[in-house]
Amino acid sequence: MLSLTCQTAIKAVIFLASKHESGAKYGIKEIATFIGASEHSAGKLLQTLVKAEVIQSSKGPHGGFYLTLKQKKQSIIHIVEAIDGKDVFKQCGLGFSKCSASHPCPIHNDYKLVRDVFENLCLNKKVCDLCESLSTGLSYLVG
Repeated sequence: MLSLTCQTAIKAVIFLASKHESGAKYGIKEIATFIGASEHSAGKLLQTLVKAEVIQSSKGPHGGFYLTLKQKKQSIIHIVEAIDGKDVFKQCGLGFSKCSASHPCPIHNDYKLVRDVFENLCLNKKVCDLCESLSTGLSYLVG
C-alpha cells in the first residue's frame, strides 16, 4: 500500500522524533545511514518533508534536520500524504484505474476493508506513539 519512499520517510521521521529530547539536529549522511537509504535519496526525501512541514531544517555549521514538539505529536498520515499523496487510501489493490464499488476488481471489497483500517491507523497514530515502543525496546527501526 505504501511506497518504499513513504516507508523510508516514516523511518526517518521516527528516527528524528526518537532523538527529539536531545535537541540535536542530524545531517543527511547520518539519517541516510540509519534508515538504509542513499544520501541522494534521503536528501530529496527530507526536503520534501520539510516543504510539507512534517520536519524542520536549519542551515549552518550547527544545522540539520529535527522535529518540533508539535511535529512529534502529528499523525503519521501527514507523512503519508506528503510522500504518497492523499489518494493512496483510494487506490485499487491490483492497480486498476477504474476500480470502484460499481466496477470492482476481484479483491475490491476485501482490500477496501484493509485500506480503511490502515487509513484509520494513520489518522490516529501519532509519531510520538511510534517512539514509545522504541524507547522501551518493544520495537526496532533496523531490520
